[in-house]
Amino acid sequence: MIPMILKMAVVLVMLAGLFCSDPARASEMDFSKAVVIGSGPKTVVEFTDPDCPYCRTASKYFDGRPDVTRKVFFYPLPRHPKAKEKVQYALSQQDKAKAYHEIMSGKLDRAQRIEGITANGVKLQEEHLEITRKAKISATPTFIINGRIIEGLDKKRIEEALGR
Repeated sequence: MIPMILKMAVVLVMLAGLFCSDPARASEMDFSKAVVIGSGPKTVVEFTDPDCPYCRTASKYFDGRPDVTRKVFFYPLPRHPKAKEKVQYALSQQDKAKAYHEIMSGKLDRAQRIEGITANGVKLQEEHLEITRKAKISATPTFIINGRIIEGLDKKRIEEALGR
């Protein structure tokens, strides 16, 4: 009886491996498309939505960490109707890090229409979305730190991964 259970468990594990692929590794991402914020020795890959309150809190948290370089990919969630336009604006700007801070601070929240969106910004937003899909990211904020995937603003896990 026990050997049969073990055989079934092995088959289930093998099937799970076929149908559930691991998220993309950070080393496989095209960081030339990322918005780079900071210049610290520790790298954080960040998937964020400018209208997500937890993402905004995470942005403030990381702004207080001079030991971190953030490589940001935008993932505007469908339930945030203005997020995609804000992302396109940020990715259209020459200084994308400054524009990131503008949208994450809520500066454009009350704007009826966002000016300054370019075709290149729209294209880059689509590329961010594709990178997010390939990485199998489904929630914001999500971070990859030293190979660890952390969904949500879990400061304890983030600090453990970064080393405080």
